[in-house]
Parts: sequence; structure tokens; C-alpha cells
Amino acid sequence: MDKESEFIKNMFEKGVLVNKDLLEKKIDPSIIDKIEQESDLIVLNNDYVDVINQQTSLIDWYEVDIYRVEAEKERDDSIYQSHLQTFKQSTLMLNTPSFSQEQNINSLESDFDENSNFLLTIETSLDEELPADLLTVSLEEKLDSKEIEIVTSFKNVPKKYVVKDFTQIFLSRYRFLEGLLRNRKELENTMAINRLLSKKEKDNVALIGLVEDISETQKGNLILTLEDPTGKIKVLVTKTNKNLYGFAKELVVDEVVGISGISGDKIIFADAIIWPDIPSNNELKKSDKEEYMIFLSDIHVGSNLFMKEEFEKFLKWLNGELGNEKQREIAKNIKYIAIAGDLVDGIGIYPSQLEELKIKDIILQYQEFNNLIKQIPSNKQIIICPGNHDAVHLAEPQSAFDKSFSPTLFDLPNVTLVTNPAMVNVGKTKTFPGFNVLLYHGSSFDYYVAHVESIRNNGGYHRADLIMKFLLKRRHLAPSFKSTPYFPGHKEDPLLIKKIPDFFVSGHIHYSNISNYKGITTICGSCWQEKTSFQEKMGHEPEPARVPIVNLKTREVKILKFK
Repeated sequence: MDKESEFIKNMFEKGVLVNKDLLEKKIDPSIIDKIEQESDLIVLNNDYVDVINQQTSLIDWYEVDIYRVEAEKERDDSIYQSHLQTFKQSTLMLNTPSFSQEQNINSLESDFDENSNFLLTIETSLDEELPADLLTVSLEEKLDSKEIEIVTSFKNVPKKYVVKDFTQIFLSRYRFLEGLLRNRKELENTMAINRLLSKKEKDNVALIGLVEDISETQKGNLILTLEDPTGKIKVLVTKTNKNLYGFAKELVVDEVVGISGISGDKIIFADAIIWPDIPSNNELKKSDKEEYMIFLSDIHVGSNLFMKEEFEKFLKWLNGELGNEKQREIAKNIKYIAIAGDLVDGIGIYPSQLEELKIKDIILQYQEFNNLIKQIPSNKQIIICPGNHDAVHLAEPQSAFDKSFSPTLFDLPNVTLVTNPAMVNVGKTKTFPGFNVLLYHGSSFDYYVAHVESIRNNGGYHRADLIMKFLLKRRHLAPSFKSTPYFPGHKEDPLLIKKIPDFFVSGHIHYSNISNYKGITTICGSCWQEKTSFQEKMGHEPEPARVPIVNLKTREVKILKFK
């Protein structure tokens, strides 16, 4: 077999097709090893090789491919080359992880084997004052405030709800996101909708509105209905503007966006869609201490599918009883553990669940969880938020557990209990501001997998990074009101992402994924439960017993497998 054929064969085995133009030049054999770090790469050509060989950035190859295909269709590669240059100039550094662009980390994993000598390897792949009911709520002041500070947790106060409570959520959402969008250059001359409706002449205009409706014309164009406190207006997105049309297809109802375009008779012809998003200059912070933080979720104690053996192996590693010297050193330096919900399997969560329960009493489930978690060394601080399987109400924000159902959770001195969602600050010192960690279990994820085509068609439940990027871009954890049950008793929308986090942590989908978006490390925890009958029917493929680990000094990320 000649070198070219062998190269094509090696690439094909890695799921990568080789473009003919690449074979006309001398191929560097080292490219094969570098491809291991580019998990989304489907086609390899000369342009892509140049980007990979520079070793300066990890790229969203799906996005690059969109521009490449459009260039081939239109026989005009100017836009493609322009975007390619942008990607080449990315500041996402492989060897120094002070990156600001998107990094997907899901290709390399390390198996945990107490008899092995391997080292863990890196996975390559509210500034405003808060209303009184959003202020920090510390349920148990157990911890040194210098180690963990609760930035945002919620107190739900039951009352009789009226329509005004719901409208207040949407109005507060609009006001905050409008403030972010007005800072964008494209929206400097934003006009209220009632003024736009009175315009008769064609003119360049901009508006900010909440998406009330999305419909499609017979010719395939999109009609958006946007509203603000002054009125409603139609916005037309034509399918001939392919880039804009692709962005518009990702819109969901109830999100707040900016639109620029040309005014018509009670209609806007859109030429750009602007999201609140994360600033491009968002700082990627690093601690001055060699400390680690690990992330768990979806433990599901009480299920007969709970992976107790693997979880106990994890606990032994935390206690320095398993692993080689390097692994034990990492375990010793773990300072923080975040658990993003579903501590137990609960009762009556899905049809036929009782048949899959080993422990059929909710209090006993929490007792068993406590028996496991108290084996974690007391010098490691644990932050826990609830999930949809836990014994709290489903409406978000979910309360931070209830002593009547989970009394044992309140007994451990190194445990901090917060609501879902919540934000905590860890690692703060006199010279370092600490890391803001946003915890959200992820109950809204199901909706966006089902309703956003770009997420569904590019991995769905296996691509938590796409879902989390989608939410960060909108600065909201559940922009569509239907995507998760709401607790309406707050003066301000509690699911807004007001303060930019350093870490965005979730669970729910039982599939670990780590990525970076504009300096924010997004982490979806794994699970500790084998596939259930319900997941089998839904077509879910869980990936259990994986533990994401972050070095807070370097921001390097590792995943350790215990199965």
C-alpha cells in the first residue's frame, strides 16, 4: 500500500474524508496525531491542514464547513476565506489555555485503573444590584465564607399568583436584555415598535423585541412577530439570505433579540439578528493556587441501576486509596466538588420507575446518599443543587432541599446547599476574585434538543456544549417559557444569566461534555446510573461514571473514567 492510500485509510478510520487537493502536496505524517484533537472534523483539505498545523486554535469545524459548502455552491469563496482567517486568528491556545473562543473537549478520556501507571491527559476536543428576593440565601452557614460564597440563590415565597406576576417575569427579562443589546453598535439607533409602525418611508432601522411567534410562508421565508412594551411588529427573513436564514432558524419563542434591517409598511426586512451574548473580551481567570475542582451530577441513589461499585471506587480515589502517584496527588489537591442535581432517583418520576427502584422510600434514598457522600474527606468543600428527580418542587428556581425529606443532607459541615439554579464563588483570596460557578441542573435542555434543528442534527443529547452555548448566547437558562416549569413569585426573571460565570455546570442528560465558550468553561456532568427502560424508549445513550476535573491554576480540563 502506497503512502497516500495508507493516509486515506488512516483518516477514514478516524471518520475523516480526505479532499483530493490535499493529496497533491506532501503530507506530514504528524497530522494524523493532531487530528485526534479535532473531534468534529469531517473533511480534511489544505486550508484545514494549515489551521491545524499552526496549533493555535481548536475550531468549530461544523461552522467552517457551512461556509465552505456555501462557497462551493455559490462559486464564491470570499466569505469562506474571510471566516477562515478569523478562525486562524483565534486566541484559543492549546498549550496555554487562556482562550476566548469556543473549545470543544470530548475526544480523549482516561480510564481509571488502580493498577495502571498512566497520567491523566487533557481533553481536547450580575453586575446590577439584585432585588431583595434574589439576594444570597445561605440555608446553612457552615462554611468559611472565604472558601465558598453564595452569589445568587433564591427564596421562593408562596402566595396567590395573578397575571401580573407572569407579566413581571417577561418585563424584567426584556428590560435587562434590552440593556445589554443597546450597548451593541448595530443597535445604537434602536426605535420603539410603536414608532416603527408609524414609519412609511424605507429607512435603516433597529429594534429590540421579544419573539412572540415564528411562522413560515409558502415560499419558505420566515415571519417573526416581535413585541416590546409599546407594540408588536412583523419581521421578514428571506431564505435567499442564507446566513441570516440559518441564524433565524435557531430562534425560539420568548427570547429577546435585536434586529436591524429596512423598514416597510408595518414590517421590517431583516438583515441582521443580534443576541445579548457574552462579550468577546470576557476574561479567562486563573487561580494563583494549585487546586482542583471536580463536577458530578445525576447520581441516582435508590435506583437498582445505580452504579455503586464504580461510585465507591471514585470515593476511594478521593481518599487517596486508589490510583498511581500522579492520580493520588490530584485527589489530594481537590478543593471543591460541585454536584448538579439528581442525588437520588426519587419516586414516580417516570412510568414504571417503581420496578427499577432498589430503595422505595425517598428518605431512605437520601440516607443512603448521605452514607456515601460523608466518605468524602472533610477538607473538600461540596456544593449541591437539586434536580428534577430530587424531593423538591419541579418549578424553577427549585428550592435548596427540604429537611423533612432529606434531613441528613444538613448534617455535613463541608456541604453547601443551593437552589437550582444558583451561583457560587470559589477560590477567592485577597489577591484573586475567585471563580463564579453557575449551577443549573438542565431540565430545559430537553426542549432545545427537540426544537432547535442545529442542536438536534449535530448530536442532540450528546452535545451539551451546543445547548449551553445556545443558552449563554441568549443570557437565559430557559428562554422559551414552555421549556421548563416556572415559579412566578419573583420580581425579576430568576433564570436570567445576569452575572457572567467562569464555569457553567449542568447535568440531566447523563452524558459528560466539556467545552469553552468565550472564556466560560461549560461542563455537563456524567451520571452514575446504567441506562433505564425510559431512556431506552427515548433513544438516550448515557455515558456513566465519568468525572470532569479542572485545574484552577491552569484551567486545564481532564475527564477520569471509573467504568
